[in-house]
Amino acid sequence: MEQSNHTTSKFLSLILRHKPETIGLQLDENGWANVDELISKINANGKELDFESLENIVLMNDKQRFSFNEDLSMIRANQGHSIEVDLALEPALPPEKLYHGTVAKFLEAIKENGLQKMSRQHVHLSHYIYTAQKVGSRRGKPVILTILANEMKEEGFPFFLSENGVWLCDHVPSKFILFP
Repeated sequence: MEQSNHTTSKFLSLILRHKPETIGLQLDENGWANVDELISKINANGKELDFESLENIVLMNDKQRFSFNEDLSMIRANQGHSIEVDLALEPALPPEKLYHGTVAKFLEAIKENGLQKMSRQHVHLSHYIYTAQKVGSRRGKPVILTILANEMKEEGFPFFLSENGVWLCDHVPSKFILFP
């Protein structure tokens, strides 16, 4: 039975962001995997995937989590890795404000320590309140934090923009966070 694109997309996230060893796949230092090898190893692990389905997932994923290289021979996750990869992102000039969705139970820790990357390589921020609400709602009733990104940039904190439009930074000190 063929898997749904949603299930396959979640499995691709596991493989390309967290545990490529699950199927015996090796990512290069920039997080890229050979497409033919990925498809072959996914199929060898009891799941069904062909290039057309993979291409559809990359193009249709609402969060644009994955991207191909120019000749479609390599694929990688755009951000969200818990494994060490160098996405080779150049510093970017952020807008004045960015947003981060969370839930109330984390607010005290955030007030004390700011936003931490935890097990990920970066803190994820959004240009849009709507996206932050969607992210925060994964864990309950969302609380939206406003990040004074321009002030952070002026104090020397670098920002990066992933291929799918997620703003990334290493840490957001609480003095740059407007709490509701």
